[in-house]
Amino acid sequence: MALVVSLVIALSLAIMGVTLLELVWQESLSADVGKKSVVAQQLADAAGEIVIGWFHDPETAPPQVARVLEKRFVSIDGAPTFFDRNGQSQFAGTAERPDVVLDASDPVHDGLLNDPDLGLFRSVAESGTVRLLKLYAPMKPGLLCTVEVTVETNHPTPFPTPFRQSIGMQLEALELPVLRRGVQAGGNLDLLSDDRSISGVHWASVAAGGDVVIRRIEDVPAFNPAASVTGQSYGESSALEDRWMHLWAGGLIREVEPTPGSMGILPPNVHSRQIPVPGMPFEEWSYEQLKQTAMRFGSYYVPGSDGLLYEDGNMQAGRGLSPRQVFSSQQVGDQRGLIFVDTLDRTAPRTDNMSAIEINAGYFEGVAVVQGHVRLNLSGAGNRLKVQSPRENGGGRMTVDLSGIHLNGVLYAAGNIVVESPVKVHGAVIAEGDIRAPDGQGRLEVWHDDDMSWSLFRGVPVVYRAPGTWMVRY
Repeated sequence: MALVVSLVIALSLAIMGVTLLELVWQESLSADVGKKSVVAQQLADAAGEIVIGWFHDPETAPPQVARVLEKRFVSIDGAPTFFDRNGQSQFAGTAERPDVVLDASDPVHDGLLNDPDLGLFRSVAESGTVRLLKLYAPMKPGLLCTVEVTVETNHPTPFPTPFRQSIGMQLEALELPVLRRGVQAGGNLDLLSDDRSISGVHWASVAAGGDVVIRRIEDVPAFNPAASVTGQSYGESSALEDRWMHLWAGGLIREVEPTPGSMGILPPNVHSRQIPVPGMPFEEWSYEQLKQTAMRFGSYYVPGSDGLLYEDGNMQAGRGLSPRQVFSSQQVGDQRGLIFVDTLDRTAPRTDNMSAIEINAGYFEGVAVVQGHVRLNLSGAGNRLKVQSPRENGGGRMTVDLSGIHLNGVLYAAGNIVVESPVKVHGAVIAEGDIRAPDGQGRLEVWHDDDMSWSLFRGVPVVYRAPGTWMVRY
């Protein structure tokens, strides 16, 4: 009898032990699945961010994908866009027949996606691989596209079975109006300097809604489709010419020192009296659109009566920053993004609510939008940049070295811009009022950034993940 009892007890203990081991195993397995699920979501998120990066720099995408990412439509104002006139996205595929599909079951696609040295997603190779990538039409009207990513983890655990997960997200496009001109003034343009005037604009046209004041008509670079594309200033070049230069004036072209015998005849690339007929379109940015964009994706400031700028409109004592602190980059690559300085009363600009600020740092990289007047007094030798020339007819571009650049980006003012020092810009300078250089002290030389003609502005997103659209598919 005692032997039977002992056997029953031993059997019960054995069953309890096996049950406990099974519970531990299931708990470990569950924990492993949870860990792999977290890794898979992080991997899928990272893959999604890489796709977003392709829109910002299509050259990083494979050629067959880059072609699909190009803007295919033209807006009413002639700007490239992702949407047709009815607001429909150019992405029209479905999950079954997507606009873009890269499937790792195809060895060629697998190498393109996951090669440890050259793959598109090599930066996330330690966590796993991308098995499937799709881009197709958005599920909600007004959005750009759906991104579906399927990943497989290789997270080292006691359970080597890979974990696969698919996530989907929808992207929304942010399309700022293009800037095709190197310099534009809504009022008068007067950049007389000690040597030349208006001669410092390369790779784009110049426009003014009012009069343009120049020393002599010969100071305007000639339009020549065969002109050399270099980073040289016109003063360093033997020829005063450019492939893209046209000068447009709504009013008159006023010569201060006309060449004797010139008869006032304008060259073919200089156009005066364009307003009211035939008219001259201006590239302007909406106050409300830029304000909301800066609040969401950039930096928003309100000017105080003390001359300081207060981030997010927080006017508490001690919170103000000087314009030099706001509009200053330490080095090339220190991108400050979109910076919006509002009016004094935080409403659309009028003549009685605009402040005046001075931008006087040695170097600034970003998109500066000031709802007021700007004194441009940048100091120092500037920085050396490697930039891309404008696109030619076949889309080709070349790398050009620029030296002495003080501003790499956009300066946009709702009021006037006064240039008080020699300033070199890669990008664009736009004022809704006048642009002038008093007493011949200032000189503005601009190499236009052709990406701005395609609504590409560094530091400002082209596309972003639409809120509330991220979802786990399986």
